[in-house]
Amino acid sequence: MSTLVNTSPQEAKTVTQRSVRWRRISKTLGPYLFLLPATLFLLLFLVYPVITMIVYSFEQVNVGSLLTGITPFVGLDNYHTVISDPNFRSSLVVSLIFTIASLVFQYIIGFAMALLFNRRIPLVGVMRGSVMIAWMLPVIVSATIFKWMFQSDSGIVNYVLQSLHVVSSPIDWLTNPNLALWAVIIANIWIGIPFNMSLLLAGLQGISATLYEAAVVDGANGLGRFLHITMPLMRSTSLTVLMLGFIYTLNVFDLIYVITGGGPVNTTEAMPLYAYRIAFGQFDLGSGAAVATLMFLLLLGVSAIYLFLLRREETA
Repeated sequence: MSTLVNTSPQEAKTVTQRSVRWRRISKTLGPYLFLLPATLFLLLFLVYPVITMIVYSFEQVNVGSLLTGITPFVGLDNYHTVISDPNFRSSLVVSLIFTIASLVFQYIIGFAMALLFNRRIPLVGVMRGSVMIAWMLPVIVSATIFKWMFQSDSGIVNYVLQSLHVVSSPIDWLTNPNLALWAVIIANIWIGIPFNMSLLLAGLQGISATLYEAAVVDGANGLGRFLHITMPLMRSTSLTVLMLGFIYTLNVFDLIYVITGGGPVNTTEAMPLYAYRIAFGQFDLGSGAAVATLMFLLLLGVSAIYLFLLRREETA
C-alpha cells in the first residue's frame, strides 16, 4: 500500500503502458503459441524426413558412408540408376494397376453402400457398423486373414469355389504371376470400402431432401434424380475421396508385404516395396531415397491436379 502511495504519476503511467503493451503482445502471440506444438511436430516428423530424403537422393548413401559420415554428392546418378532399372518400371506399372483398380472398385462399391445406408431401413446402424469392421482392423491382421483365405490347399476361397463346382482344382492365387496381384487388389478393396462409404455417406446426407421432392414433383424418376441431382452435388466429395484414396493406396506397403512379399517374380512388387528392397535389402539408401522422391513428386502432381479441379468445381 505504501508503495502505491509513494509512486509518482509518471511512474504509474509507465507501469500502465508496460502492462498494456504486454497484454497486446500476449494477445498477438497467444494463438501462435498454441500452434507451436503442432508446428514442431510437423517440422520434426514431416518436413525434416522429406528434406533428408531429397538430400539423400543426390548422394551416395550406403552402410559404409553412414558409418564414416561421408556421403559424396553424385547428382542425378541415383535417379538414372533407378529409372534405367527394368524392375523400377515394372513396380511403377504394378503400383498404377494396383491403385487404379482398387480406387475404381472401392468407389463404386462404397457409393452403392452409401446410397443403401442413406435410406431409412431396419437395422441400418448395425449394418453400417459391421461394414466399418474392415476399417477398424489393423492392416496386418486383415492381410494375414486374406493370405490364409487365398491359400491354394487350405484357403476358404478355393474351398467355396470347389464346393460350388466353379473350379475343379485349387487355384494358386498367391503363386500364380497372373493372379497374385488381383488377390492383393481384392484384399485392398475390402479394406478401403468402409472409408469410401463413410465419406460418401456424409456427402449424401448433406444434400437437401427438398431437391429430390421437387424433382419428384417435376416427374423425374430414380435414375434421373441420381444423374442430375446426386452426382453433380457429390462431385467435390468424390474428388476428395478419390484423392485421399490415391495417396493412401499408392503408399500401401504392409498389405502387399504380408500377403505376397512382392512375389511371385516381382509381379506384386509395388513402388514402396521396390524402394524398401533397394534401400534395406541392397543397402543402397541413395537409390531408395530417389525412388521415394519420385513417388513424392508423383503424389505432388496428383495433388496439384486435385486442387485445380476442386477450385474449378467451387467456382463453377
